[in-house]
Amino acid sequence: MRARSRAAVVVALAVLALPCVGPVWAQPTSPDQAIRLNQRQIQRHPRDATAYLRLGDAYIQKARQTGDLSYFTLAEQVLRKSLELAPRNAGAARHLAYVLSSRHQFVEAAEQAQKALDLDPTDSHAYGVLGDAFLELGRYDEAGQAFETMMSLDKSLYSFARLSGLKSLRGDPEGAIAELRRAIEAGQTTGEPHESIAWAQWQLGVEYFAVGNLPAAETQYLEALKSHPNYYRALAALAQVRAAQHRSQEAIDLYRKALGVIPFPEYASGLGDLYTTLGRTEEARKQYALVEYIGRLNALNRVVYNRELASFYADHDLKLDEALAFARSELEIRHDIYGYDIVAWTLYKVGKPEEAVAPMTAALRLGTRDAKLFFHAGMIYRSLGQADAARDFLARALSTNPRFHLLHAPLAERILAELETP
Repeated sequence: MRARSRAAVVVALAVLALPCVGPVWAQPTSPDQAIRLNQRQIQRHPRDATAYLRLGDAYIQKARQTGDLSYFTLAEQVLRKSLELAPRNAGAARHLAYVLSSRHQFVEAAEQAQKALDLDPTDSHAYGVLGDAFLELGRYDEAGQAFETMMSLDKSLYSFARLSGLKSLRGDPEGAIAELRRAIEAGQTTGEPHESIAWAQWQLGVEYFAVGNLPAAETQYLEALKSHPNYYRALAALAQVRAAQHRSQEAIDLYRKALGVIPFPEYASGLGDLYTTLGRTEEARKQYALVEYIGRLNALNRVVYNRELASFYADHDLKLDEALAFARSELEIRHDIYGYDIVAWTLYKVGKPEEAVAPMTAALRLGTRDAKLFFHAGMIYRSLGQADAARDFLARALSTNPRFHLLHAPLAERILAELETP
């Protein structure tokens, strides 16, 4: 994401980025060790529902650790077996809901989270997974209700972080920042895992970067790396800051380190854009090819990374008809504001700005303060000859974050200057 686009602020509250799906037991071993241990237990006792649950939890942790989405498929299989053997296990039901959300089966994830809550109405983490699914479906009021209930049951890093994401979407970055500070404090007080604390520190940095406060963002990313050394999200995000600071070689090194841990397509795209600004076109081409390779690696990647591919193609004027098809497919699954945004952006890119206005309006409906959204709106209205609206949105993009994108921020500055020239 660039290092991480503003769109990912939403995604970061669900799927791979969320640092916990709730307690099962203390995990004293690595995911690989836990996988082997529970596989052996199942071989000895094939009807041990708890062993299947533990194995599912280990597969989830392995997916988060490696970025290999196939582990979610394995997790789903063993969690369903656990529930077959012990249908009233709320923890297994909640974990399955998390896996379904990770596979972008958001309707099914919401239904499964509700089943978990039917079994245990006091499971705060199940409310979190339910709210996450509602976010992706664009059901923001219901997401807010789920998160508020979660907060009433458990004032933890995980509940504060989710409230932060919702406030950010609703155009309240100050409130989002305050909630994340509470999340970090709560996590440190209760001794949450280092990765969870690093996640919250990284997310706080994302919020600061989104409003153009690069020094504060940098501080939080460095804090995240202290909490969890070599944390790939903080490495990539710090690369974004270094690129904005024109410390290009440091940014390149950080992107490479992040890609070495987990090869997310957005990291390859960010590194490619950096090479583009440096005139290193062959190296940029290799990174852009990597984006496509990751996004098309297997069937699940082609579902989970549809939005990233659509955005990548549209941003770089590549395979625009395919980008639009991806965007429309995404909107059928995820009705959130960024689903509407990518449809609007790809419609603009294929030369249909008139059709882009309605989805762009839907994308802006929450009042989200996102420079990327404002940039897209400005470019769409410029192509329609609506100079006043174009000037307003482009100015809002640059005032929100003048370094919002390595390639698009300079373009926004140039177009705005043209529009302001008598």
